[in-house]
Amino acid sequence: MTLVEHLRTEARLAPESGIVALANYGRGRDGLIPLWVGEGDLPTPAFIADAATKALNAGETFYTWQRGIPELRQALARYHARHFGRHFADQEFLVTGGGMQAIQLALQATAGAGDEVIYLTPAWPNFAGAAGIAGARPVGVQLDHSDNGWMCDVGKIEAAITPRTKAIFLNSPSNPTGWTADIDTLKAVLKLARRHGLWIIADEIYALFYFDGARAPSFMDIMEDEDRILFVNTFSKNWAMTGWRMGWLRVHPSLQQTFENLIQYSTSGVAPFMQRGGVAALELGDDFLASQIERAKQARDLICGILGETGRVRLSVPQGAFYLFFAVDGVANSRSAAFEIVDKANVGLAPGTAFGDGGEAFFRLCFNRRLDQLEEAATRLAGWIRTI
Repeated sequence: MTLVEHLRTEARLAPESGIVALANYGRGRDGLIPLWVGEGDLPTPAFIADAATKALNAGETFYTWQRGIPELRQALARYHARHFGRHFADQEFLVTGGGMQAIQLALQATAGAGDEVIYLTPAWPNFAGAAGIAGARPVGVQLDHSDNGWMCDVGKIEAAITPRTKAIFLNSPSNPTGWTADIDTLKAVLKLARRHGLWIIADEIYALFYFDGARAPSFMDIMEDEDRILFVNTFSKNWAMTGWRMGWLRVHPSLQQTFENLIQYSTSGVAPFMQRGGVAALELGDDFLASQIERAKQARDLICGILGETGRVRLSVPQGAFYLFFAVDGVANSRSAAFEIVDKANVGLAPGTAFGDGGEAFFRLCFNRRLDQLEEAATRLAGWIRTI
């Protein structure tokens, strides 16, 4: 037996990210426009970095509160009150090592070996990967796709429920499709979860990157205090902090000790000087965030217009997030085509094969970048499309 065969099965079988595979292939090429990962082109704003630097220079480098420093949890409560129109207590929030750790902790708390968790596909692959590593079985339910865009049939979710099902993971607005659940869909999913005694893991990371109103509909609009809902979130997207690896969980206050224990036995908390940057983001970052959302809306309209004019691109204008999930006539396998696009068009896209069932013929393009770069990328893609 080889060394790898002695590892735990779930670790050995963890899939390689199809997004990372493309990025590793094309990274560093001269003049390449990278639209493959979910981040923009702006560095973290100075007012956030300066707050972290000040705290670092002041010696905030020791062990700290496992749940997050009080000032950050209080800032999270105020941030949610501003955007969701009701009171929140700081006891509802815990700071995590990125949105990915928030998802891992939610899974650890709700599902394990032999259990099943339902999620909607096409989907960001990390949730299914994390569920599999935890020993649970991820069960994908495909969104419906038509000329009217992406839609969720809640009846399909119910049909996927078995005695082993423990949780429903719902990402809205969606990465990669931009689909956004309306309030009736959220009510139907919540009713379903209540009836079957299931947890909901709500990924509302892109709630403010919503183009049809101030923010996307949320489970926070309809839930009762005792509903089994865990909210996962991140600082990465709103404030250009992807490299910081800092996020948060929102849970019922009675669950705080359990989740603090899970943090203790994984990362033992987030560096306090980084958390000071998080406080600055929440308290001073609304204007920066608003400018990011407006730029993303302009970028969405630009990229949809240019690619749509080719006459060979099938797309649905996304309601939220900052991705365009599109298909090209004549392309059935987006993975091999994405490598070819790197070589021939010098543009980096994420292949839809990385996003599970229903994504095979699609590409994901992150449009959270400046308009001149996107226009150039779209022109290159249009040129490639004409050659196939």
